[in-house]
Order: sequence, then C-alpha cells, then structure tokens
Amino acid sequence: FAVCFPKTFLECFRPELLKKLIWLCPIFLKTKQLQILIVGGGYVALEKLGFIFKSSPDSSVTIVSPMLREETAQFIKGKNIIYIKDHYNKSHLENKHMIIATTDSPEVNEKVFEDCREQHILVNVADSPLQCDFYMGSIVTKGNLKIGISTNGKSPTFAKRFRQWLENFLPEQIDDILNKLYIYRSKIKGDFEQKVEAMNKATENLINEHD
Repeated sequence: FAVCFPKTFLECFRPELLKKLIWLCPIFLKTKQLQILIVGGGYVALEKLGFIFKSSPDSSVTIVSPMLREETAQFIKGKNIIYIKDHYNKSHLENKHMIIATTDSPEVNEKVFEDCREQHILVNVADSPLQCDFYMGSIVTKGNLKIGISTNGKSPTFAKRFRQWLENFLPEQIDDILNKLYIYRSKIKGDFEQKVEAMNKATENLINEHD
C-alpha cells in the first residue's frame, strides 16, 4: 500500500537512523512459572499489569512501591499479585525472574537496572529502551490465537495501529477453527513427521478455502 507523508515529516527523515537496528527475538513466556516484580505503583505499573494479565491471567506478580494509585489497587484485587508497601531495595529481587521498573524516579530506575545487571536478571525500564532486555509489544489476542507485533523499535505507534487493524480483520470464529485443528491433530496416527505433514496439508487447505 502507498503511504503519503507530509513534507515536514520527510524533512525530518535521517537515513542514518536506519543503521540503528534493534534485533529482537520473539518468544512467548509461561508467566505462571515465573516470578515477576514490578517496581512502582502508578499508571505505568497499571499499564504493565494490564498487558501481563490480559495475555496470562494466571501470572504471578509482586509489586513494590511506597504507594498505589487507586486504579492500581482496584486492579490487583482477586489476582495473584502481592503488594509490598516499601521503597525498592536489592533484596526485592530475590527469587525473581523478570523485573519491570515503572517509577517516576530516574535514580530508582537506574538502581533497579544496575542491580538486575549484577544478578543477571531480565529487566525492562519503562520509557528507556537502552535499559531493556525485553519489550512488552503489541499483541493481538483472539481466543487461543496470539500474534506479537514488533517494528524493531522503529515505530511503536505503527505496531499499535497494525494491532488494531488485525483485531478487526481476523474473524471472530478463529478460535473455533483452532479448536477443530487441535482435535484433528490429536487423532492423527503415525510418527512426528507424519503428523506434521498431515497438519501442513490441513492448514494449507484451510488457507486456500479462505483465500
């Protein structure tokens, strides 16, 4: 498709920025098996909580913050979330696998980052790409179907808009299709290669039918 940009946008374009690629490896995590710590209790923390629990309602999360905004306090009710009313210190990293720093204090966020680096723990510092081992990108969710979208850091806004487009484009009955494929796969006889071949044919026919 063709995209027309205003002249002011084109004047700001610098080709050398294309060289600053962020190579990302997309993975899906079983967060039920991980201990996640969020440092901070404000709006950004609430945004991260919403992202996590939308995709993985059985996640296990701890929040450490001297305060919680009312909206955040309401969100954590009834969920597997532990709230520690305290200022962050290194001891809060014990037995944690992933850390998300969301405070409005650059000093605190920097301390979280340095502590995680020292202990080889994955960390995400909100709004600081250079202090992130991972990003919480745009996710399309339709029942059991999840699609992760990334622009390699080039345009998170485009990723968001593309997510919205995909959500509207994908049929609501996509989950019914996935359930039928799951049942079909469970009934296939033979070894692994034979099952893969059978599933390849089944999904190819499915795509051709809807082409």
